[in-house]
Parts: sequence; C-alpha cells; structure tokens
Amino acid sequence: MIRVAICDDHQIVRAGFKQIFSEVADIEVVAEASTGREALDIARNKLCDVMLLDISMPDQSGIDTLRTIKQGQPELPILILSGYPAQQYAVNLFKMGANGYLNKEYDTDELIKAVRTAATGRRYVSAEVGEILAQGFDQDVTAALHTELSDREFQVFLRLAKGESVSDIALVLSLSVKTISTYRARVMEKMHLHSNSDLTYYALKNNLLD
Repeated sequence: MIRVAICDDHQIVRAGFKQIFSEVADIEVVAEASTGREALDIARNKLCDVMLLDISMPDQSGIDTLRTIKQGQPELPILILSGYPAQQYAVNLFKMGANGYLNKEYDTDELIKAVRTAATGRRYVSAEVGEILAQGFDQDVTAALHTELSDREFQVFLRLAKGESVSDIALVLSLSVKTISTYRARVMEKMHLHSNSDLTYYALKNNLLD
C-alpha cells in the first residue's frame, strides 16, 4: 500500500484527491496539510511514502517547503501540484529534487501513474515536462533565464521579486545577510538584470508570482 500525504491549502482540493484515491486499491491517503509547516511535520515524522505538495501554500511556499524537506528527508518522493504552466517552474523544481510536476488540470490516470512512479523513487515526467526538458538539448532553443538559476538562487529570486528585503530573506532562510546578498548578485548576473524592480517585472511577465 502506498501511503500518500496531500498538502494543499484548499479543503475542497484535498477532498477531491481523497475521493480519487479512495477508488484505487494500492493507494491510501494517510495525512493532510493545509500549510507548509504542517507538510514539514508530516515529512519529519515519516508519515507517508509520497507527498503531493501544492506550490502555493500559506506561511511558507511549496518551493521553500520542498527545499527544506529535501535537505532533511531527501529520500521522500514529492510531487509538485501547480496551477502554473510547466515551463514556468518545472525545470527549477526538478533541480530542487521534486519527483514530478503536475498541473492542477491533471488527468486522473496520470495522477495515479505519477504517484506509483514516485513511490518507487523514480521521477515522473509528463509529456509536457519531457518536451520542456528536451529543449535543453536543442541549441536553437533559448531557455528562460530563471531556469539557469540554482535551486537556492531561484528561491532567493522569487522572494526578492515579491518585494522582500535581503535582511528579511536572510531571517526566513536562516542565512546571513552577506550570503543572501551574494545570491542576489549571482541572480542579477545570470539574469542580466540590475535591480529588484527588474526582478519583479521579469517574474510578473513570466507569471512566476501569485
């Protein structure tokens, strides 16, 4: 039996997942979370075999939650759920250790297949995500600038784009102000941008912000 945790801040979404899995013989929903911190507790207590994690969570984003879990429980398979098109986030989240990226307009059969694949420790790559990843081998295709960032740089980039200060980010991520400033400088250099306003404009233009 595959034990699944559903981490989404919308109760109706969690209920929908539970209904789907209630009809699947080898999958059982054993835990739910409506915040990022609750998701961390589930991971730390090893309550599930696969976690479904919404990218937009209150108190702590799914991106921050994913990175924290992968630091402490790297073996836990995590499937990211998102309302954003795959090309905006998938590459970066796979870099951060996600086992799959599913748009919330998922097909039920695909969802079940993704959970079963992740439960074996493998990554589930949908046709849409596979095409995006394959573009990385096509020299004629220019990847979006944010996909060239490391997982930590991407994490810092999103927070800067939302208007958070370097000191605030340092506090939340438990890093020094100097370290965050260094990440900011790397982000600016890699993305050929010059200010936080440029980062915000880029993020809005590419639909990376809620």
